[in-house]
Amino acid sequence: MDNLRHVPSLQAMQALVEVARCGSFTSAAQTLCLTQSAVSRQIQQLESHFNVALFIRTSRNLRLTPEGEQVLASARSILEQLKTLEERLAPQKRPFRIRMHVSLAVRWLLPKLSDFYLSHPQVSLAIETVATEIVEPGNDSDAYIVYLPQPSSDAECLILFEEMLVPVCSPHLANAPRSVDELSHFALLHRSADRQAWIEWLAANEGKPLEDYRHIPFNLDELALDAAARGLGVAVTDMTLAAESIERGVLVVPFGQPLKTGGIYSLCPQSSAVSHPQCALIMSWFAEQAINPIPV
Repeated sequence: MDNLRHVPSLQAMQALVEVARCGSFTSAAQTLCLTQSAVSRQIQQLESHFNVALFIRTSRNLRLTPEGEQVLASARSILEQLKTLEERLAPQKRPFRIRMHVSLAVRWLLPKLSDFYLSHPQVSLAIETVATEIVEPGNDSDAYIVYLPQPSSDAECLILFEEMLVPVCSPHLANAPRSVDELSHFALLHRSADRQAWIEWLAANEGKPLEDYRHIPFNLDELALDAAARGLGVAVTDMTLAAESIERGVLVVPFGQPLKTGGIYSLCPQSSAVSHPQCALIMSWFAEQAINPIPV
């Protein structure tokens, strides 16, 4: 009984798996929706339980010790067995889990969910959002929606829509720009630290070098679009992500045509999706939501 009371916690095992996968306590904490200190404590609990160091920590990297590799292998096996057992015992009750960027969830999927549940009230979707630039599949998701600079060769991945960049601003922005030349009078709102969207759009529309403009940086489309709606400046975003706000009159496209970048947003199922009884229905619904290419 004493041994049973002192087995490692599942949360600690999950923390170990994520830290090993990410190679970072910070990234693992973001994935698990925990603080970095909480993840560190869980790893320390495992180290205390087994009385071994699991990681070698340096200022530059983080790597598993030989003992850590053994504990990791067992943790992965235990978690996978529990996951398989859960799916086998109650597959109908488990929601279909989809992982995606938070801006895509808010701007594209959320407006469509009412229609989904009206048509399929018996199906449950679990939407997990991340705010990182790259959406990793995750061990606990059935599918994930990812941005790709070009279409995937994976036949299982479903293209939802192509990226089309447009400038947007508030309809109440004083003296809103009507041409590329007039952009220099306004702050450029960025959706990511690399400012890539504006770089591509300006290059395609014969704009000035990026350093000739005033900038307000954000790390999410959602924040940049909200800032644009509040009149802070002009944002460049995907036409599909801005569509609902444009339809409601919260945002307008002051000038210009959508810029086709070649990038796509794609829904990619994982191996666990096949075991879900509603997988085919869900994939079919997403296929119906896929947007035909926009002529440019």
